[in-house]
Amino acid sequence: MINRLILIIVVFLIINFWQFTLPVEAAFCRNLNNHNICILQIKRSAKYYWEYRATISIDGKKKPREIYNCRTHYVIKANRQIIPFESNGIGQLICSKFAKTN
Repeated sequence: MINRLILIIVVFLIINFWQFTLPVEAAFCRNLNNHNICILQIKRSAKYYWEYRATISIDGKKKPREIYNCRTHYVIKANRQIIPFESNGIGQLICSKFAKTN
């Protein structure tokens, strides 16, 4: 009887532990050129490991996903426009914080 009670308590504790420890998603935010830049979602390309697909927000305004190429230092906008990285800009931030160094 006591073993059964202990088993029920342990199962109850395990269920409650999993219920209250949910993963937390936090944005990576920095102040850059007098703007609050937050990287909301970032994913490295499996095929082209130097490319990052990122969704960012600038001063709280979410921008569409863009592709940051850390090899050529260009960003591909959502409308497929290719633009070079700005000096000390978002592309430099992404490549310096997330890109692998060989």
